[in-house]
Amino acid sequence: MAAPGFFQRQAHARRNTSLLVVLFLSAVVLITLAVCLVGYLVTRSESSPLPFHQWLLSTHGMTTAAAVVILIGIGSLVRGLDLAGGGSRVAKMVGARLIEPDTRDPDERKLRNIVEEMAIASGVSVPELYVMDGETSINAFVAGYAPGEAVMVVTKGALAQLNRDELQGVVGHEFSHILNGDMRLNVRLIAILAGILMIGQIGQFLLRAGFYSSATRRRNSDSRAQVAMGILGLALVIIGYVGVFFGRLIQAAVSRQREMLADASSVQFTRNPEGIGGALFKIGMTSAYLDTTSHASDMNHMCFGESARMKFTSLLASHPPVNERIDAIQPGLLARLRSRLRDTEPSSKLQAKTAQPESARISDLANQVVGPARGTPGSRLSPLRSSLTGSTQQPATQLSTRVGTVTPQSEAFAADLLQQLPSTFRNLLYTRAGAIQLCYGLLTYHLPVAERIQYLASIPQHALLGEQPDILSKLLPTLATLGEAARFPTLELAMPALRKLNAEERHALLSNVRQLVAADKRLSLFELALNTFLNRHLSPKAEQAVPVRHRNYRSVKAEIECVVGLFARAGTDSEQDAANLYQEAMAGFFSAPDQRPTTSVSIRELQAALAALSRLSPLLKPGIIDACGHCILHDGMVDVREYELMRLVADQLDCPMPPL
Repeated sequence: MAAPGFFQRQAHARRNTSLLVVLFLSAVVLITLAVCLVGYLVTRSESSPLPFHQWLLSTHGMTTAAAVVILIGIGSLVRGLDLAGGGSRVAKMVGARLIEPDTRDPDERKLRNIVEEMAIASGVSVPELYVMDGETSINAFVAGYAPGEAVMVVTKGALAQLNRDELQGVVGHEFSHILNGDMRLNVRLIAILAGILMIGQIGQFLLRAGFYSSATRRRNSDSRAQVAMGILGLALVIIGYVGVFFGRLIQAAVSRQREMLADASSVQFTRNPEGIGGALFKIGMTSAYLDTTSHASDMNHMCFGESARMKFTSLLASHPPVNERIDAIQPGLLARLRSRLRDTEPSSKLQAKTAQPESARISDLANQVVGPARGTPGSRLSPLRSSLTGSTQQPATQLSTRVGTVTPQSEAFAADLLQQLPSTFRNLLYTRAGAIQLCYGLLTYHLPVAERIQYLASIPQHALLGEQPDILSKLLPTLATLGEAARFPTLELAMPALRKLNAEERHALLSNVRQLVAADKRLSLFELALNTFLNRHLSPKAEQAVPVRHRNYRSVKAEIECVVGLFARAGTDSEQDAANLYQEAMAGFFSAPDQRPTTSVSIRELQAALAALSRLSPLLKPGIIDACGHCILHDGMVDVREYELMRLVADQLDCPMPPL
């Protein structure tokens, strides 16, 4: 398999960006020609009736065309800069309210439990959760530029009307968008649509200003100018419908198939077709329209269901019809849901039918998302090792095929872990103070008491960021009981609280973590992983998109040598074996590798190397994952520390590594 499904989907999402550019430029050309035609008819003189094509090349025509292009460009640029803050900015744009991690609302806690389980199972940080309180419809969307910085928004109607299985189906659908790279594409599409719709919005303003003013000032001498402004506005509004048409067409072009893929992913993630099927059925009975935000049409392509009313839905809808989506999930499911609605008596649980031609199509889509389950559910081995145990058919060099997947084993791991967490411990992770102390506890829980006290005393005193013994005393016993396998999952649970720190607090936390790491004058793999992980997700640029700058390995040769050398040394205690592993792994990139792995690597050097590798083209990233996997899998064993290092590299490359 040349390129794993996750990376293929990431590359496909980037190719869709090129499609957006082509469609956008086509829309700009047609809108510009339409506005120029209006300008030609308005300025045409009977004494000098130039043909339209000659007028278009005249000073008036070129000025009009340039003005239109500049206005559209400014509209897209302004909205793009406005959305540079990532998913949280999109959530605020639609008036959504942040769900506090320690919320006591039962519906919100239900959502948080489902999202946390899915996040741990897929190997991404827990998304920030928002709710649109004024929306009684059933809908949801995710936004952001990277899986680790995602934001999930749900309507109040979804929380109130969906049961746990149905809500889990919706969450699984949205996690597919996170893992498939759809979020970045969707946010960029909002900016593109803003520019296309700019002319129509200007026309609406002129129409209101012209006719309203002329109606209220009929006796004024400039009423004719007001009427002329209104007529011009009307013409621009009509032209604006060209922009609306193209906007809808672009949404439909990039959205429909990905919605079907996300439905299939949800079924595969949850193993419950009636969950997402029931949610879609309830949308068909009620609606998914967003009525409290003016941005509903802009965001139609990124929502779970159609968020805006429109005409010509068969042509311009961003989602397939609800009935078609339900039938694609499982043949006969729609009929069963309708029958269940008519039946007033509780029905017994219906068994899923055997595969039929129609279901085979959705099954093929599902198989693109996750592979067959492997390993033993509930295994207490290293997460990575348990995913590879018992299967000789999965070569070590294909570790990248694990990226971006959710399997029954990873879900079992997540559910088991969350069940083991004491409520006091888990609630502390939802607070800023508790999340900060968790970072300190992860670095010191294994130390003797006297040594731990000495290291923690070196942290500067601070009401929030300093050592808080009362909180640590509630965290340390659980960390010691759960052991190494729970370190990264608990950190993921704390990420929403850590993201609430302001820039100054984040900087101080990172400084304190570095101080604890350096306290014993030794750098363990976990200390390296934790420090790099926090720097990646708490930096000022964490929510910004990472552009592709490298389309071959040659341009990042030094960075590959740095990372592969680290893994070669981590995979064995023998210097000679490390050199051999390094040579074997590097041979996959360059024909004649002749440099031995470096004896050490600093945190700063590793961060710089990973930052450069994150800018590789998606189809080049699996080579990095598999080279690192070759080094740690050469002896057939992977301990938790090696998994954490593997997880670190995958995270820095925006490649979610599930804890299987």
